[in-house]
Amino acid sequence: MTGAEYRRRRRILAKAIGPEALAILPAAREVTRNRDVHYPFRQGSDFSYLTGFPEPDAWLVIAPRRKEGEFVLFCRPRDPEREQWDGARLGVEGAVERFGADQAYPLTELDTLMPTLIDGRQRLYYPIGTEAALDAQVMGWVRQVRAKARTGAVAPETFVTLESVLHEQRLIKSPSEIAVMRRAARISACAHSDLMRLCRPGLNEARLEAEFQHRCALAGARHLAYPSIVAGGEHACVLHYVENNAPLRDGDLVLIDAGCELDGYASDITRTFPVNGRFTPVQRTIYELVLRAQRAAIERARPGRRWNEPHEAAVKVLTRGLVELGILNGKTKDLIKDEAYKPYYMHRTGHWLGMDVHDVGAYKRDGDWRELQPGMVLTIEPGLYLGQDETIPEPYRGIGVRIEDDVLITEQGHEILSEAAPKEPDAIETLMRHRG
Repeated sequence: MTGAEYRRRRRILAKAIGPEALAILPAAREVTRNRDVHYPFRQGSDFSYLTGFPEPDAWLVIAPRRKEGEFVLFCRPRDPEREQWDGARLGVEGAVERFGADQAYPLTELDTLMPTLIDGRQRLYYPIGTEAALDAQVMGWVRQVRAKARTGAVAPETFVTLESVLHEQRLIKSPSEIAVMRRAARISACAHSDLMRLCRPGLNEARLEAEFQHRCALAGARHLAYPSIVAGGEHACVLHYVENNAPLRDGDLVLIDAGCELDGYASDITRTFPVNGRFTPVQRTIYELVLRAQRAAIERARPGRRWNEPHEAAVKVLTRGLVELGILNGKTKDLIKDEAYKPYYMHRTGHWLGMDVHDVGAYKRDGDWRELQPGMVLTIEPGLYLGQDETIPEPYRGIGVRIEDDVLITEQGHEILSEAAPKEPDAIETLMRHRG
């Protein structure tokens, strides 16, 4: 992302909160994995969205119409000794020169200067209720302002969760964001295709997991958006199966739910395919039912449609299909009303996608499902999970299928960002016949 893109985002936020308000946002902190080892650091999505600043323990302040500058950043100072061990720090100089802060200060000045920034603002926006320590810290600054009321200091009277404004802003992706997400989806889709070429009976699930990360890293996406699911056979009936440590058996399907993260943006793709490269008739029947449900859902992913419409379209197709298979009995309309499909399809058909794999933004507004708008990105991922329940006809037991794509809402309708990964059964079989 360019500096101009980050400035645009901060201007939009400043306008939304108004000149009487102040927004405060902390960066993510490093998290200890065990003893002296940290988890790989990832900046908080909100903080990254507004600044691009990559270091932990920083603080962002947006102060609309402040004459000294609206964008203030507190960060770690340069420290040659620590930098010898951990790598270069940006310091206050880098915050200004490279990330466009109007003013930057070392963290040691945070508690001194923050009350002066809060003074005179009527409303204070920050992530209320996310951490008790954060609430206490912010209220401590506010109390310092209140204590100076006799000198003319004015403390905020209204406190608003920053997410109420910022997450709605993040929901509509800019052209720059869409370009990154398109690349991320392409990288992941090509990696899924590579796994189809690689897969064969006897490989371990872990091999496919490792290959996916390897292929994404080679393409420039070093990190994954979430832990990969590589579920052979009956493991596919476990929605968040992550053990990924069993051999893949001839005659089984394998479900792979995996996506890379590129420049802070997630992709999220699921493909299900036969381990040996050929669907059995029963597997193809279940697979094509899920694929029909996905097509029906994607058709509803258009501007002006409501968020719930793709899900309802998928549920209708799946429920009718379950009746045809003899797994459910009754009228489709009644079965949907009674949610009789839920033992076999227990999740929603999608979620928002962006900097977070389950991205931010409300699904309802004023009690109603929100309308889809150009610039929104969502996943569409129907599935069927037919375990070993005795009510399921024996030929279908142990089959799990999910098909997931990343879909951008456009002015004309939609764009499937992940279309490079085959999902038509004939296309999958053709690709797998040409395995290396």
